[in-house]
Amino acid sequence: MRRITWVLAIVMSVAILVAGCGKKDATAVVQDLDKVMSKLESYAGIGTMTLHSGQQPLEYRVEVWYQNPSYYRIELKNEKKDITQIVLRNKEGVFVLTPSLNKIFRFQSDWPENQGQVYLYQTLVRSILSDNARQFTADGEDYVFEVAANYQTDSLVRQKIWLNKDSYAPKQVQVSDSDSKVIVEMKFNQFDFGKKFEQDSFDMQRNMTSMKNAALPNTTVEVDKLPTGETKETNAQVDNSEHPDSTEPSSGTTEGTGSETTGSDAGANDRSNDEAELGPFGIIEPSYLPEGVAKKDEPAIPDSKEHAVVIRYTGTYNFTLMESRPKDMETGLPVGEGLNLGFTVGQLSGEEQKALTWMYDGVKYRIVSADLPTAEMVKIAQSLVDQPGK
Repeated sequence: MRRITWVLAIVMSVAILVAGCGKKDATAVVQDLDKVMSKLESYAGIGTMTLHSGQQPLEYRVEVWYQNPSYYRIELKNEKKDITQIVLRNKEGVFVLTPSLNKIFRFQSDWPENQGQVYLYQTLVRSILSDNARQFTADGEDYVFEVAANYQTDSLVRQKIWLNKDSYAPKQVQVSDSDSKVIVEMKFNQFDFGKKFEQDSFDMQRNMTSMKNAALPNTTVEVDKLPTGETKETNAQVDNSEHPDSTEPSSGTTEGTGSETTGSDAGANDRSNDEAELGPFGIIEPSYLPEGVAKKDEPAIPDSKEHAVVIRYTGTYNFTLMESRPKDMETGLPVGEGLNLGFTVGQLSGEEQKALTWMYDGVKYRIVSADLPTAEMVKIAQSLVDQPGK
């Protein structure tokens, strides 16, 4: 009888030991994540991002590529409006590309190193590693972390991150405000480490031309069919007004300051036709305003070649919203701080008087204010996305 009891005790002990094998606690997972980050060379992911900050949710198809040390390509597509923008970082700077409209928004910044992005793996892992008060649970095939959010805005305070147990690939992210309301949600349906990219996969000119032809050829990343845009190439004039010292030609577009363009007369005719097709866009007003803020006036800008409009607001905060449709292919800005707007990346500049500038659907927006908080600027920018011109 004693022998049977001892045998049962040994069997139960082994069973408990086996059951415990393979289970990891938060410390072990964090150590593994630190190792993954130290060896991270490249990745590619596809998913859907939803912004719940406005009256209606805004949904974007997101495709993200990363190549060590600091090459990024993020494609953001608004399925509802069929608008695709590419945020690109390479050794030449940061670009926001709108290939279908042949528009390039360029600025010098260390984005995204200076801020978090919900669709970037580095952002998610660093937030886990840096939060000593992190909460951890194992849920089926996933590890789930709840940690502090770090997205350059006080309105986003917590985030919940789901990671695959086997590969530590991200599966889902929910970012919440102080009332525990989910404001940003990212769901990955594909994420692969160690992707091999062609040498020019992060080249600005290649991304502009290849997107017009509906695909990026010769890449090992499997993606859905990309949207089709214009197939003709436009040798448009580059705006160097904010870079007066620039004398280098932009890739295949212009030489010198932009007063003379390379290309044929047919290219010039294409530019004229494109500009005629775009024309005025009306006045696009935000659907969101901070409490206590009201529209003041709309100072007229007569004979504006860029169809520029100005709207001034006053009240709790005072700010000016400027909108224009640049004719030039490339719009450059001085050095500033990249700011994630969700649907694209803008540039925040200035100290006493701040200016947030971004490009979307061929329209250049600029909010200028001495007292409007950055978080409110972001909300106003997001509320302009689905607004029609009046």
